Amino acid sequence: NGRIMKCLTFFLLLPETLKKSKKSVRSNGKVPGCYEIVPLSLKKKMAAELYPASTNTNIANSNAAAAATAANSKKNALQLQQSAQPPPRPQLQNLNNNNLESANWQSFHPTLRERNALMFNNELMADVHFIVGPPGAAKKVPAHKYVLAVGSSVFYAMFYGDLAEVKSEIHIPDVEPAAFLILLKYMYSDEIDLEADTVLATLYAAKKYIVPALAKACVNFLETSLEAKNACVLLSQSRLFEEPELTQRCWEVIDAQAEMALKSEGFCEIDQQTLEIIVTREALNTKEVVVFEAVLNWAEAECKRQGLPVTPRNKRNVLGKALYLVRIPTMTLEEFANGAAQSDILTLEETHNIFLWYTAANKPKLEFPLTKRKGLVPQRCHRFQSSAYRSNQWRYRGRCDSIQFAVDKRIFIAGLGLYGSSCGKAEYSVKIELKRLGVVLAQNLTKFTSDGSSNTFSVWFEHPVQVEQDTFYNVSAILDGNELSYFGQEGMTEVQCGKVTFQFQCSSDSTNGTGVQGGQIPELIFYA
Repeated sequence: NGRIMKCLTFFLLLPETLKKSKKSVRSNGKVPGCYEIVPLSLKKKMAAELYPASTNTNIANSNAAAAATAANSKKNALQLQQSAQPPPRPQLQNLNNNNLESANWQSFHPTLRERNALMFNNELMADVHFIVGPPGAAKKVPAHKYVLAVGSSVFYAMFYGDLAEVKSEIHIPDVEPAAFLILLKYMYSDEIDLEADTVLATLYAAKKYIVPALAKACVNFLETSLEAKNACVLLSQSRLFEEPELTQRCWEVIDAQAEMALKSEGFCEIDQQTLEIIVTREALNTKEVVVFEAVLNWAEAECKRQGLPVTPRNKRNVLGKALYLVRIPTMTLEEFANGAAQSDILTLEETHNIFLWYTAANKPKLEFPLTKRKGLVPQRCHRFQSSAYRSNQWRYRGRCDSIQFAVDKRIFIAGLGLYGSSCGKAEYSVKIELKRLGVVLAQNLTKFTSDGSSNTFSVWFEHPVQVEQDTFYNVSAILDGNELSYFGQEGMTEVQCGKVTFQFQCSSDSTNGTGVQGGQIPELIFYA
């Protein structure tokens, strides 16, 4: 009981000690704490007074307890100190979803465009989310209503119109996620990153949300990447998106390079309405047998798309009226006999009647068009004002005649006009070639027979080749023949041919004397 009384007496006196301690703290100019830890030496003295020396074990235990109390007090103080520290700085995500230090990030990006660009695809301050893509492949994209509304009247109506969307998540299943991000990136930063794999989907998104500048960039991208293998697909898309300029460019390629376009994989991917429009095209510059084979290939692909067995009957059914747009009677008899007649897609009656149409005087009535396509009329650019021949010119011993040219409009080079023998009828072997920056674009090894006149004789590439404007191309011919030939004189550096202007300059590949002023290669044959 005596010990308990001593403990009570000590603790009753303890507040006075703390008051004195607080006064001393204030006098020292230090910030007062909410409590003060008693020094260990003072605790030992208190323990000695409370517990006699005979109870050493209890003193030791008391010392251990006091040490533990001090350790806990230090730990608590450390925790309080840590809790007083500011929270970690927030992180921003850039376009590649990498973390960027954001302490006072606004000051490091002085322009509005830079600051807006940081918000692209960023959760910071995002007030709307889009679930983009079809179910199973959808992605969640954060955005900011104000930025989108400023860039698109569709988004403005969606967020601030009379029927404004109040949902925090908006589903867009008909747009590809990659295309939607390209759209948003343009709206946040004016940057346009187009790729061949996503440009059509991006064009769709730009059209849907009425962002004309991005749509125009997509069309320009498609025009520069337009070639025979994708012309039919782009024609289908340009009609869907109502882009007349792109549609016209597609027709230019399809007409001039019809065989390559119709044999491409892209032709099999078009819709039926586009198929019918192409098959009825008057300007297709190819044989009708090529058109017929392309139609059969499309029918086979359509059967597979519909999950039907690829049989002649099913192919005929999926084609519908498109089959009767093919001008089968304009084929030669041999082409028909070796192709369409053995395809099994025609009925026996149709095959019989077409054979009679070829051979009989009294021709049966056919359901197929009978007139041949007009195709394209080749144009010729003649670069010499006169021609001549001499007893020792122009000889051919495997040397190269070459010239460089450029045009101010896009055209399709189909072949060359060459001079022939000046000593009567003669045959020449010739290799013609078209190059750009040293890269061979087209070549052909063939023969032609001249009649001894100063006329030019046409030699054709296997397929017409697209030539871009304001770029120099190199065209060459290597002739092999025993006879001397005519050659051109008074050459012109610039020639106006219809709506196309040609410029000519000498080529370093020419080793047989041909240049701007005279020599071989008097004509370029082209479509425009």
